[in-house]
Amino acid sequence: MDVPLSRVEVAEFDRVLAGMENPYDRAAAFSALTRINTLYMVMRAGSGHLGSSFSAADVVSHLFLSEMDRPFEDDGDLYFSSKGHDAPGLYAALIGLGRLPEEYVHRLRRIDGLPGHPDVHTPHMPFNTGSLGMGISKAKGVILADRLRGVSRRVFVMTGDGELQEGQNWEALAGAAHRGMGELTVIVDHNKIQSDTYVSDVNDLGDLVAKFESFGWGALRVDGHDQQELEAVFRKRAEAFPGRPAVVIADTVKGAGCDTFAATSMGEDEWRYLFHSGAPTAAHYRTAHAELTAAANTLLTAAGLGTVRLVPQEPRTEPAPGGPRLFEVYGEALVEHADGREDVVALDADLVLDTGLIPFSRRFPERFVEFGIAEQDMVSAAGGLASRGLLPFVHSFSCFLHARPNEQIYNNATEGRRVVYVGSLAGLLPAAPGHSHQAVRDVSAVGAIPDLVVLEPANAEEVRAAVRYCLDSPYSVYLRLVSAAVPDEVTALGTEPLHTGRGRVVRAGGRTVAVGSGPVVLAQLLRAAEELAADGIELTVVELPWLNRVDRDWLASLAAGADHLLVVENHYTKGGQADTVARSLMELGAPHRPRFRGIGLTEVPRCGTEDQALRAHGLHAEQLAATIRAQVRGGTEPAASAVDITLRAH
Repeated sequence: MDVPLSRVEVAEFDRVLAGMENPYDRAAAFSALTRINTLYMVMRAGSGHLGSSFSAADVVSHLFLSEMDRPFEDDGDLYFSSKGHDAPGLYAALIGLGRLPEEYVHRLRRIDGLPGHPDVHTPHMPFNTGSLGMGISKAKGVILADRLRGVSRRVFVMTGDGELQEGQNWEALAGAAHRGMGELTVIVDHNKIQSDTYVSDVNDLGDLVAKFESFGWGALRVDGHDQQELEAVFRKRAEAFPGRPAVVIADTVKGAGCDTFAATSMGEDEWRYLFHSGAPTAAHYRTAHAELTAAANTLLTAAGLGTVRLVPQEPRTEPAPGGPRLFEVYGEALVEHADGREDVVALDADLVLDTGLIPFSRRFPERFVEFGIAEQDMVSAAGGLASRGLLPFVHSFSCFLHARPNEQIYNNATEGRRVVYVGSLAGLLPAAPGHSHQAVRDVSAVGAIPDLVVLEPANAEEVRAAVRYCLDSPYSVYLRLVSAAVPDEVTALGTEPLHTGRGRVVRAGGRTVAVGSGPVVLAQLLRAAEELAADGIELTVVELPWLNRVDRDWLASLAAGADHLLVVENHYTKGGQADTVARSLMELGAPHRPRFRGIGLTEVPRCGTEDQALRAHGLHAEQLAATIRAQVRGGTEPAASAVDITLRAH
């Protein structure tokens, strides 16, 4: 079904800003227009964060239009978002002010467009986001540099209330107060809902004013949607705390600006906010667009500017619903097995929906613990649970699970505690959220940890087998789950019993052998094999779901039947599966060794559609076929993102 879309042109922003004399109405009207365009951008992209963008919109409008001094000059006042989920709204504001090219309004989450989360390669984005909680520390660094350079300016940082569960925020506070950083103002977008549900139901923040004051900060509270109150609170901040860092706690509503998205419209029995991420349905888009347009028209007509001028855009076809994702299958399998295993407990880091844990949390509420946005705390608690004979399954996105609590994972391993770490959203795809969410270094980050096996299943049947393996294995396991849809040809592969370090042939061919794991790589290899067959090259495709283990006998048998052996991975080329296989081949000392090549990412992953990202990194089936063809025929055709390692017998 086609969904008609419309947006506000920059010329209309100019007309409204020039025609509004009252500064409060001007900022409110600007917010209303940016919300219309934010909705358009997310709908066009097919994904994005509406709730956080809408809750922060009025504060952003006030800062850019009324508060900041020379905000777009090198040494002018600086603003950036630490929470990152408000990026679409921030982009809409910058486009409306003429600070980003207008054509970018059509290119949210597209290659060479606007990344899903802040990235320094976008103008006026001074920092990338990653794991939450980095922003205050980044701001302190800017201020220290400014002082060394003799620059005087203010720095404003937007954080989320859920973000304040990350410990780095609290590490940063004392040092800022100790150094008298009166230049620093932190704004908390206190919309009271984190990714899935209410902050108070996850990790209640308590008295935020008292908490900040206990670190020596000035603290103020304000209605984050009232422009007059915003002006008053920032004036008070300057007068009351000139030599101290200060926080402005902005009480906001997630999805503010229209009833369709506003969290205040949630029923008493509703626990999950529906518009944190993703694009709305056609029905939700239509009602929200009408509400946003009506709100803008009320402000404009009161100022004598008529109604908002909207520009129709190419309709977007609403995608057909897809099949279940691997994390959903995983969640069902975990519940099935936990029925007979009372030692199984599940821990989550504010991603109960996207890690498949809703069924477990409902079936075994006493064995489910929500830790919120606090991965280090969660992983160390898992070590404590394991010390008492329980088997913790620990969940988050792969990009967060392998990185921030890496030391805690290693510490658990040194104690000999068996823990299962389940990382969803693994690998390059989906690429729309951007590199902060594309986990392509997780295998290298955890692969060397003693007695920890990295396992990546390819389809639903293999996920179920992987859960059984995690329950019965003597090892700790890092279960790497791709969140993109599983292609049909990979679903059709089914599964075989899992034996640590051993793979299986999923397409029989000749002496050119390609090894891969997971649905993304295997689908591209199977498609590449069909293309190569037309050229007379019969590719043998092998699935090796073990990313940091390889059985020597199995590998010796595989290598004996290969003249060319390629490992393609949904990961950086350094420290991943190719390195493991290459080292094992060298150590075999066999008289015959195939020519070896590892193919993977060699640069920071790109944000865009799935097809765009695969092509950008040389992992599309057509590119893999070209690489393999050149390898077999001894050509010199370069392969994007490929590392060539030649192994020869001495």
